[in-house]
Amino acid sequence: MQLLCPPHWRDYELLDSGDYEKLERFGEYILRRPEPQAVWRKALPEKDWESQPTAWFKKGKGKTGGEGNEKGEWILKSGMPQQWWVDYSYHSLHIRFRLGLTAFKHVGLFPEQAANWNYIYHTVQGMASQARPDSIQVLNLFAYTGGASLAAKAAGADVSHVDSVKQVLNWARGNMEISGLSDIRWVCEDALKFVKREVKREKRYQGIILDPPAYGRGPDGEKWMLEEHIAELMEACSRLSDETGSFCVLNLYSMGFSALVAENLIQNYFPKAMPVESGELYLPDKAGRKLPLSVFSRFNNVL
Repeated sequence: MQLLCPPHWRDYELLDSGDYEKLERFGEYILRRPEPQAVWRKALPEKDWESQPTAWFKKGKGKTGGEGNEKGEWILKSGMPQQWWVDYSYHSLHIRFRLGLTAFKHVGLFPEQAANWNYIYHTVQGMASQARPDSIQVLNLFAYTGGASLAAKAAGADVSHVDSVKQVLNWARGNMEISGLSDIRWVCEDALKFVKREVKREKRYQGIILDPPAYGRGPDGEKWMLEEHIAELMEACSRLSDETGSFCVLNLYSMGFSALVAENLIQNYFPKAMPVESGELYLPDKAGRKLPLSVFSRFNNVL
């Protein structure tokens, strides 16, 4: 099992964590947000937590969204914009993100996922350097604002980006454009429904990326529950994977799942996958504590 954190962020820092909160810098702005995994005590005094943030998310009483996320509101200091931009670089990868303050505490970016973006970028670059007779097809499911899609596209892949929320697709398209990229295929659809249709079409992908939430809704109200539907989705994805050479990245945010769950899913539905890497993605705070944020399992049968 591996513990991974992205080493290349300049526009992000986890300044402190604890007492179920995290204090973060995104570009020039500092945010204070809830964090259920930060069960230890804060390193910084409360006066710093109160004085440093330019935006502070406060949960509303009894308000939850469709994915179990608690709704709330942002308290903004003077000069804090509703939207701003940050950059990420890894070797020759340079991508940009528009950030925004949402009602569910998210800002359009999960910084720990940069560890997976690096892996995707390196893998696709390796595939592109080979003498392949066709293009490299990558499928990104539950693709959100597109970090993994941008990494794959920048490395030379043809990317199909699937998300069930039209506004999020538009957000991802904007990130593509400000990153100087183009021609990602945008699909607004329930992920499971889309994958099943691709299986019927006998489609093949050289890369599959999955980042499913614990709960979710499709554009037509389709209900997604990770525990109920992940096995069916993985089985369908295995039928889309190119047997001549492919990679897969599975990321899970559910707090009840360990990295062994992700690893077992990969090994069960991709039995020829070797080697398989599994572990946790984390971000270190300034006091040296490792904040766990997701578990992953991935393989690369190409390089």
